[in-house]
Amino acid sequence: MRDVAIIGVGVTKFGELWNKSFRAIGIEAGMKAMEDANLSGSEVDGIFIGNMSAGQFIKQKHIDALIADYSGMATRNIPATRVEAGGASGGVAFRQAVMAVASGMHDIVLVGGAEKMTDMDDTSINSVLDATADAEWEAGMGITFASLHAMMARRMIHDGIATREEIASFAVNSHFHGALNPNAQFRKAITLDTVLRSGPVADPLGVFDCAPISDGAASLVLCPLEDAKKYTDSYVKVSAVTQASDSLALFQREDITTYGATVAAAQQAYSQVGITPQDIQVAEVHDTYTVSGIMALQDLGFFKRGEAGKAVLEEQCHIGGKIAINTSGGLKARGHPIGATGVAQIVEITEQLRGSADKRQVPNAKYGLAQSTGGTGSAVTVSILEAI
Repeated sequence: MRDVAIIGVGVTKFGELWNKSFRAIGIEAGMKAMEDANLSGSEVDGIFIGNMSAGQFIKQKHIDALIADYSGMATRNIPATRVEAGGASGGVAFRQAVMAVASGMHDIVLVGGAEKMTDMDDTSINSVLDATADAEWEAGMGITFASLHAMMARRMIHDGIATREEIASFAVNSHFHGALNPNAQFRKAITLDTVLRSGPVADPLGVFDCAPISDGAASLVLCPLEDAKKYTDSYVKVSAVTQASDSLALFQREDITTYGATVAAAQQAYSQVGITPQDIQVAEVHDTYTVSGIMALQDLGFFKRGEAGKAVLEEQCHIGGKIAINTSGGLKARGHPIGATGVAQIVEITEQLRGSADKRQVPNAKYGLAQSTGGTGSAVTVSILEAI
């Protein structure tokens, strides 16, 4: 198997992009990544696209062919593959692309992630999101995606794993960094009181505990590590990309205060690279809700169980703290166009390791990690990148 490098990244602004179509934002991100990699596009021999639900959001299926067509690569018959794994769609697309290059099946691969969500009304959007849980035993019974996470939060509070204030502080951390990101949907720092006083969604979670509805796209260009210098001096190594699964329905798990798939994928990733969680300087974790962000910090081994919330509340996860978490603003502040999220996380870690993250730069970062989650932790990818 060959080592793999990321040689180009691109991302659009995230938010309510009323004046841009799905195909427009997808192509914009891809063109930025190609330009960053110093490629014309003729070298690309494979495309992988993360997308959860274009068929429902914009009534367009077969988006792999759509992107290949409008990127100009269909004329060369370049294979394009759409990947769907709920909120982990972008993360799994990235993993598929890495495996394609590592195996020798492809040499230059474009990875994209995109979602156009804001063209629908809120009720319809939430019904699509609820379908990432178990349609028969959860969504079909009236349980919403938000209420499932509220159950996790309530259990964590009951068991003394985190207080309500500690859970809420994760949003404060994400907005602190999002204020520094020019592509973030929300570029404003907030206070803990703002989160705690926000309108209720599902007790104990309020509006500011939840990631927003977003449009946006992100893209990467991959090649064999040994060839990276042919294209650019600004590249990073993909040291590990692991994936794990868990039950689709939350009630089938013994413990709803941890994602077993995250624990398994993280352990595999650390083992492959030969490092520990303490070697990671910067990480992007999947904070669809504040409670999932707190759980991620524990499941990834950055903090012991019961200590993650306190660490976030004490600002240990700010840039300059013990470990910089969600320097992009995370899903909460950067935005969460579902198919793009996992790819955007990799874009952020790449920029951090290249030293090109501007005002949100983590000094001397050697290793960065991204955790992408589908459903309530039923599909998880953990990626570790390394500065060269």
